Amino acid sequence: MTSLYVDRRGVTLKADGEALVFYENGERIGTVPLAPLSRVFMRGDVTLSSALLGKLGERGIGVVVLSGRKAVPTMLLGRPHNDASRRVAQYRLSLDSDFCLRFSRAIVEAKLRAQAAFLAERRDSEPHSRYLLTLVLKRLASSIAAVDQQSSTASLRGLEGAGAAAYFEGFADLLPDRLKFSGRNRRPPRDPVNAMLSLGYTLLHAEAVLALYGTGLDPFIGFYHGLDFGRESLACDLVEPLRVEVDQHALMLFRSEKLRPEDFSTTESGCLLGKAGRARFYGEWEPLAARLRKLLAESVADVASAIVAAGAVDAPCSQAIDDPAADVAAETDELAAAGDDGF
Repeated sequence: MTSLYVDRRGVTLKADGEALVFYENGERIGTVPLAPLSRVFMRGDVTLSSALLGKLGERGIGVVVLSGRKAVPTMLLGRPHNDASRRVAQYRLSLDSDFCLRFSRAIVEAKLRAQAAFLAERRDSEPHSRYLLTLVLKRLASSIAAVDQQSSTASLRGLEGAGAAAYFEGFADLLPDRLKFSGRNRRPPRDPVNAMLSLGYTLLHAEAVLALYGTGLDPFIGFYHGLDFGRESLACDLVEPLRVEVDQHALMLFRSEKLRPEDFSTTESGCLLGKAGRARFYGEWEPLAARLRKLLAESVADVASAIVAAGAVDAPCSQAIDDPAADVAAETDELAAAGDDGF
């Protein structure tokens, strides 16, 4: 399944049999078959017919509208999953503090291990960054070792924050100096790297929301991220271990100069990626998006199964979520054992 990215002003989309048809100034300018589509992302002044929206909904094709200069996402969803019992079990478990804590530990550990795996891989191929990355990896290893000792989601968030500070210090050292990246910032992002990360995280989050709806879960009811007005908290939970995928992608784009500082502009709304840069970004994004959808589908299916099982009997945390970074534990475990020795 593939995604369609529409980033062009004055375009009208209509349904014609089994195809999506593009019109501009009343003239037909192109078609795309509906069969392979799983997502349609739109930005700019795009008009859709109601017949097309209905057809997309029938086929379960999600529509994500990225509005304004900040690309705020609005989602038009396909037909929801029919099994409401999953959502009932999910609501009950969101009030179970023991389940939430176990689930949250698994999320935070998976995220920290994924970050450590990425930096460990880069350390082996980046001689100029080896010393700093070794120090950063030891800090991440210490955070990983402390996950099971945390007795609340609040302390886990503190541990996650400490890990993020260490991780982004190492990540910054891998980026070209002219990008002037000094750490994560957002709302609005103030430099090209943060603008790139924010856009990637936004698209990843949208994929998680669509995957959760399709599985019959409520994206707003999370276990690590609590209730917050307008926030899809369970989607926030599931994207945490996958953010590093976006980070790696951003590093590739900047190092290969497929994206450059001049592709961005800085206004009172923050640092924004221009249209020419967006065209290159979307062209590079789709292969990663396919991988992210697969990882999200696996995680969402595991969460759904655990929630259904725990609806009758409390399920162990190992059923709650697969650790996408489990295969890289050895590197961080060795660092934890090494302490301050062995640079």
